[in-house]
This record gives sequence, C-alpha cells and structure tokens, in this order.
Amino acid sequence: MNLDDYYKSVKTRFPEVSTRADKLYDSYWNSLVKMEFSSYSWFESLANAVNGAMLKGTPSEEVVSMLVDIGHAYTQGEDDLQNAIDVAFVENLFWQVPKDKSKPYWEKLPGNLQDLYVGFHGRSAL
Repeated sequence: MNLDDYYKSVKTRFPEVSTRADKLYDSYWNSLVKMEFSSYSWFESLANAVNGAMLKGTPSEEVVSMLVDIGHAYTQGEDDLQNAIDVAFVENLFWQVPKDKSKPYWEKLPGNLQDLYVGFHGRSAL
C-alpha cells in the first residue's frame, strides 16, 4: 500500500483520532498560509494526536488498535509509507509525554515500531 491510500484507510478506520489529527494538521500547516495537503505531514499530526491522548491519560482502544495497524502497515507498505511511518509518525511519538503516561502505549506499540523509535532516539520511551 502507498502512503496516500494508507492515509485514507486510517481516516476511515480510526475516525476519532484522525479527527484530532486533522485539527492539529490544520492549525499547524494552515494557520498562516493555506498549504497543499501532505499525507506525510499529516502522520506527524497523527503522532501529536496520540501524544495528546497519552498526556490526558486516556488510552483508548481506537488508538491502541491503530498503533497495531500502523505496525502492520509498516511491514507491508511501499517505501513512501514506510518513510512516513518511521520519520513523521514514530520519531514524533512520545514527545514530551512523561514515562508514566507513555507506558501503557509503549507496551502496546508493535515491536517493529519500538525498534524504529529506539533506532532514532537511542532509548525506549520509558
């Protein structure tokens, strides 16, 4: 699957967290100048939406299911999708989220995404 097709799939299958990501994307990328939409950049907003859920301490099944799905998509996806998951999504996960709030998410994060995170940050999120 390619990046744009997977973006559409996530929006359809995980509407709650996708709506939060849409709002974050719009407020960041379109606050000053209307920008052409980028699915790649949207995955950064998706990571920030997940971070917001972690900070609130309200792990939801939709987010956990989505993390598992993203881990699977990484193994099956084309290069553009793998790059977006690695760089735009995983590298931004757990940003400024305290360890006690990130623990339930880290424990459910698929191993391949944990490996990407540790590969970039040099440590786990815990």
